Amino acid sequence: MRRPVAWIVAVVLFVEAFGIAAVNWFLGVVVDRQDMSLAGLDPDMMSVSSKVGGIVFGLYFALCGLVALLVALRNRPPAGFGRILLISAAVVHALLGAFAWGLLGPAEFVFMVVVLALIVLLLMTYDSPQEPADAVPGDPKGDGGAKGGADPVTSPPAPTTP
Repeated sequence: MRRPVAWIVAVVLFVEAFGIAAVNWFLGVVVDRQDMSLAGLDPDMMSVSSKVGGIVFGLYFALCGLVALLVALRNRPPAGFGRILLISAAVVHALLGAFAWGLLGPAEFVFMVVVLALIVLLLMTYDSPQEPADAVPGDPKGDGGAKGGADPVTSPPAPTTP
């Protein structure tokens, strides 16, 4: 069964990647045109660092969006580096949400929490299904290999000596 949450997360992360990169680039241009120093810092250095930070952060979110897109296309849970990347994106959104509440307001906080919830939903809905405790690997019925409705109690094989 296809789950639309992965597609939604991928689109949101791609849009957010573009938005973060564009806003930081714009801020770098503003700092460059103002040509003012902040506590003795070089304005050119602040401009370049804002642009580079925006590009790096945008690429990070784009990579997270790519992982979500691969999850949607493959219809399998993220594994390994992709799972770690999505978990780190969830942590980043939680921290950004906390900062957004204090610095920007409740609307931005709600946006960050919604993106956080979408990422967590993606991680949880594509989680591997749990097998029953009494299931035997390779048993198609899933009844633990029981015959007649009861589980047989068997002892382990006796050790043999060569």
